[in-house]
Amino acid sequence: MPRVLVFTRTAGYRHASIPAGAEAVRELGADHGFMVDVTDDTVMFSPDILARYRALVFLSTTGELFTDAHRRALESYVRGGGGFAGVHAAADAEYDWPFYGELVGARFARHPDVQSATVLVQDRDHPATAHLRRTWTRTDEWYDFASAPSARVRVLLTVDESSYEGAGMGEPHPLAWCHDVGEGRCFYTALGHTAESFTEPQFRAHLLGGIRYAARLAGS
Repeated sequence: MPRVLVFTRTAGYRHASIPAGAEAVRELGADHGFMVDVTDDTVMFSPDILARYRALVFLSTTGELFTDAHRRALESYVRGGGGFAGVHAAADAEYDWPFYGELVGARFARHPDVQSATVLVQDRDHPATAHLRRTWTRTDEWYDFASAPSARVRVLLTVDESSYEGAGMGEPHPLAWCHDVGEGRCFYTALGHTAESFTEPQFRAHLLGGIRYAARLAGS
């Protein structure tokens, strides 16, 4: 059975939603045919250990996390075909490592208060968005990024900045995307700040689709 590793280490702000997120991925794995391990230990970032996993889920990881050896192992894993799925604050980590910026696709800059907003589905031909209608209204923490992801990413979701207070990035404002890095598949979603997110069927399906895509599981 394919395995997925959920990585939860933080060296900066730690989201209270991390336990709910880890449990949600465990439940999704049990329901959809993949095994899930959860860790905050960087000892897992060695070539031999990473080779056990079809994909890595960085669940609101923050700050500077890795030694140079860990960085080399992660880069080799992804470039060699391993999957990566970043959730929410995964964009708020490893600012001095250029490869990590390439991996996630954009760097967190700021956010307003948690509030409701309208998500615009830009691409429904993807496992993370195929279940959604063209608009999706929900409550979350709406990240502004330091710059938009590069033109080579495939943008899946944007947010309508006129639908909430405090937006500062400008339109279009991407929220979720996917791209290849070397032979690896990468997915990132800015959604998932609140613990309640991980009980929402639409968000869980979004997360599942991103993981399945990154891991190259059947149907993705």
